[in-house]
Amino acid sequence: MDHFHYRDGALFCEGVPLSRIADEVGTPVYVYSAAAFRQQARAFRDGLAPVPDVHLAYAIKANPNIAVLRLLAAEGYGADVVSGGEMARALAAGMPAEGIVFSGVGKTAAELVRGLEAGIGQFNLELEEEGVVLARLAAERGLTAKAVLRVNPDVDAGTHAKISTGRKENKFGVPIDQAPAMYARLAALPGLAMQGVAIHIGSQLLDLAPLEAAYARVKQLVDELRAAGHTIARVDLGGGVGIAYRAGDVPPDLADYGAMVARATRGWDVRLMFEPGRVISGGAGVLLTTVIWVKPGVTHPYVIVDAAMNDLARPSLYDAWHDFAAVRPTGEHFTANIAGPVCETGDTFAMGREVDRVASGDLAVFHTAGAYGATMASTYNSRALVPEVLVDGDRFAVVADRIAAETILAAECVPEWL
Repeated sequence: MDHFHYRDGALFCEGVPLSRIADEVGTPVYVYSAAAFRQQARAFRDGLAPVPDVHLAYAIKANPNIAVLRLLAAEGYGADVVSGGEMARALAAGMPAEGIVFSGVGKTAAELVRGLEAGIGQFNLELEEEGVVLARLAAERGLTAKAVLRVNPDVDAGTHAKISTGRKENKFGVPIDQAPAMYARLAALPGLAMQGVAIHIGSQLLDLAPLEAAYARVKQLVDELRAAGHTIARVDLGGGVGIAYRAGDVPPDLADYGAMVARATRGWDVRLMFEPGRVISGGAGVLLTTVIWVKPGVTHPYVIVDAAMNDLARPSLYDAWHDFAAVRPTGEHFTANIAGPVCETGDTFAMGREVDRVASGDLAVFHTAGAYGATMASTYNSRALVPEVLVDGDRFAVVADRIAAETILAAECVPEWL
């Protein structure tokens, strides 16, 4: 079901017209559908039904809003976190500490201590030295840290270079051929309970073949570790399943994904850990914006909107596509460039694209903006930090306030010598 739909010629989120949100909250603003989050959370879990022992930990970096996390906690999801701040959000949202997986290539000693004291369920180690430090910190406190070793299987996910994590030149994990000896040394440390291994080869995968290839490499490693006498209770398969951003994108069917996982891991006799992010939240949000001007251009007119690269960074960072649509379309189209007001040529969302014809004052949306949208927003050009709204049926609430430039300015200080 599409929870963003047209009714009587106007775009709604569930039972709420987006024009109402624009009137009451202003633009730009992220708008999320609670029903869409629930639907995708259940679809991902149902897709993995053929897998006997599963732990689902939502990748908080995709959308860390605490109201969103509360929704997903109610759906039985734990959390995949990559910072102490994300861990605090997960706990505040009611996600149990035992269900938290702490990933990330640069965990500080202070963050490791926070995880230990919170009693989180799993640390994903990115290098041997991290394991040594974690073991010492745990032993000093009379604790035992449950951990897995993240390996790099050198499998190209075939996705954008900036979101690829499984090639040997990427910064993540340890070379898979070095893992057996490293695992043995870590398993001998007091304070550390090694549980298994982890991988994550990248984000926005539309093809399951790279995942299956990576799983095959992990199977070989698991067999080697068990042959050496290690007990392997968990394998963390990460996330990365893609979604459709534009016509022609064919994301994996979640039932097909689950069938592939079941086939590839048959007989492993482990708990499989998954960290879905974008696949849960991407389609659950839009960025609602107002057209400021339609500026004549040499080749195509520029539609200048009040959303900018500081609100939605993905197009500038990754040349990412987000469908642009009028909230009240007239049925007319034109070819235009879509850009924001930030003083950067890179502040563009689309170039030479056929879109709904819009005029100054019209409302429009960037679709599929529920993941890596608000979480990556900034105040560049001293712009306000974009707010977030959650819709549930015919009601909505602001779940993150707009933080005005004046509020941010008030937190700055001029030293007395100036």
